[in-house]
Amino acid sequence: MSHIYFDHSATTPVDPQVLEAMLPYFSERFGNPSSVHSYGQQSALAIDQARQQVADFFACLPQEVIFTSGATESNNLALVGLVKALSSSSSQISDPTRDHETEIKPHIITTVIEHDAVLEPCQDLLNNNQAELTFLAVNNQAQIDLTDLKKNIKANTVLISIGYVNSEIGSIQAISAIGKLISKVNEERHRAWEAISSGQRPAQFQKLYFHSDATQAVNFLPCNIQDLKLDLLSVSAHKIYGPKGVGALIAREGTPLSPLVRGGHHERNLRSGTLNVPGIVGLAQALNLVKQNQYSNNQKISEVRNYLVDRIIEEISDLTLNTDLTNAVASHAHFSFHKTTGESILMALDMEANIAVSTGSACASNSGRDSKVLLALGRSSDQAQGAIRFSLGKNNTKAEVDKLMKHLPGIVAKFRI
Repeated sequence: MSHIYFDHSATTPVDPQVLEAMLPYFSERFGNPSSVHSYGQQSALAIDQARQQVADFFACLPQEVIFTSGATESNNLALVGLVKALSSSSSQISDPTRDHETEIKPHIITTVIEHDAVLEPCQDLLNNNQAELTFLAVNNQAQIDLTDLKKNIKANTVLISIGYVNSEIGSIQAISAIGKLISKVNEERHRAWEAISSGQRPAQFQKLYFHSDATQAVNFLPCNIQDLKLDLLSVSAHKIYGPKGVGALIAREGTPLSPLVRGGHHERNLRSGTLNVPGIVGLAQALNLVKQNQYSNNQKISEVRNYLVDRIIEEISDLTLNTDLTNAVASHAHFSFHKTTGESILMALDMEANIAVSTGSACASNSGRDSKVLLALGRSSDQAQGAIRFSLGKNNTKAEVDKLMKHLPGIVAKFRI
């Protein structure tokens, strides 16, 4: 029996063109890019070319690309690295509303539905008394309120971190609008800084930085960091038909960062460790393919996804579609099947029909906890327990949906209480 894969939000298969680009760097061109001999310089050239390709995709400078092991590391470097850098700098974070003797910590704003790769570093900073935190709520379509965001910005707010696309339900945040709001705040801060007399003025004004985990967005949405007005952007290769274990943090020039990994002088002293040459080449090639095929892939995936949604709603009763199809990427269809458990449906589809789906974020799939995303949307615990995420890729077909629907209605009925 053939296997059907509907879990592309967790990871994607490596595209054959990506694999082809990577293969020489496992064997023939295996040199360490830090070595000065010809083997090393061959790898160094490949890194330089890949860095330029990544920079072209995100509309940034090559030196603004920091290669990492993936978006989790990129998120940690963006969040913890920024706070560490600001806390260790000679300039003090100021807040005129507080007593001068009160220690002023950097303030971060994020949302309650972020990936754990954002929430856990934030929580660690809070627990270690290194930062203040505000977690923004979302509405029942998983959107933040821009008025609420603006209201929570304080004088010591240094970073706003909001994911571009939610990995569970596929909802899109208005990153461009948020970026414009932050730009206005920075303009106001700069004017206020200029108004201070030169003798009392800090060396520079406190900029408010903007970070987004764009891992789930790259396949589907514009990621020009200048248009989005982002200072920091995280990406993983394995979500875009590239290899696992490699990604990047795009960090605009002038964004302060302290390294989390030490022991070398790689990546402008921001990320020590011998560079993963095959992985970096694969990431660059994956981004090249996204650039070439994003529109056509989106059209195809959307058509198959909509067909899947229509079939499920027509053939299975007592369910909730958690994905707002008017404001989601083309890949996602997240359902709550009432009076049953998503875990049972997932296991039955896998064992009985060789069909792979998910109950939510792959990183949280073994936690046993209700989805924080669904609870934030106002869904009940029972609805969260019955969740199944279908996340489609560029190779899925309507014929595969037809095969799914030969099994799914019966499986749901079998496990209904």
